[in-house]
Amino acid sequence: MIAKINQLLEEVAALKAANAEELEALRIKYLSKKGAINDLMADFRNVAAEQKKEVGMRLNELKTKAQEKINALKEQFDNQDNGQDDLDLTRSAYPVELGTRHPLSIVRNEIIDIFARLGFNIAEGPEIEDDWHVFSALNFAEDHPARDMQDTFFIESHPDVLLRTHTSSVQSRVMEVSQPPIRIICPGRVYRNEAISYRAHCFFHQVEALYVDKDVSFTDLKQVLLLFAQEMFGADTKIRLRPSYFPFTEPSAEMDISCNICGGKGCPFCKHTGWVEILGCGMVDPNVLDANGIDSKVYSGYALGMGIERITNLKYQVKDLRMFSENDTRFLKEFEAAY
Repeated sequence: MIAKINQLLEEVAALKAANAEELEALRIKYLSKKGAINDLMADFRNVAAEQKKEVGMRLNELKTKAQEKINALKEQFDNQDNGQDDLDLTRSAYPVELGTRHPLSIVRNEIIDIFARLGFNIAEGPEIEDDWHVFSALNFAEDHPARDMQDTFFIESHPDVLLRTHTSSVQSRVMEVSQPPIRIICPGRVYRNEAISYRAHCFFHQVEALYVDKDVSFTDLKQVLLLFAQEMFGADTKIRLRPSYFPFTEPSAEMDISCNICGGKGCPFCKHTGWVEILGCGMVDPNVLDANGIDSKVYSGYALGMGIERITNLKYQVKDLRMFSENDTRFLKEFEAAY
């Protein structure tokens, strides 16, 4: 028994393997249940009593050295693999597909491009705003419903700080530091305390435009609205203006376009009226101009604003507003050909 153990010790000390398959074969030969060492363990019961202590110690030594040798060879192969394999296990699984622009980004860029060709420059402002730029500078009365917590996210510890409810705050920031002529477009994200559903969300995106100069009239506004509608929805698009109310414009109007789905004949999308509302507009209220340091006796202007989600829905008939913010790649891939 001792001779067999010594022979196996010599074999174990000289073990070599060229690859993982050879190493596994060696492990099976020496350490498996049917391996050479396990066979010696089975014969241990036949060893004479006076030799059991010595034989038992030698058997344990053999098993330990065999296990250490196999582990050392295995570690050697692992180190070689780590040095040669440059695969990053943290990256996405293959194949990595190319992404696409978000539909809101596609429409936003299209709106900006149309107004850029009309001479408008992009202006941006902070999403965390103060009461003055969002409300007071835009002729909102102290008791106006939009100041209520039901519509606006105020900061509890700082009641004068809020998340902007419209990008009109950018207009007030530009007017307070600039003098006419002013011709800007203000795209951005806005926030309102709304219950999230297929038709509403607590955040959405707007684009507003402002033009202030001498002798600006409602006729100028109407022509810009018509050009925008026909560029965005097609040359056959018609518009109509309906009287409305906004604190920062007077007179104010809401603009409808002829339904681009049924061509104005009437369908479920336009509620069989042939018209679909897309934006609000009007002449800048003189109080707004004066509050922002512009002489309303010398200058006049118009403003308009639209929801980007609304325009996107009209172009692509997206029925659930929540899909824009869920980042479902199946939904986003549908817009690969849109840009």
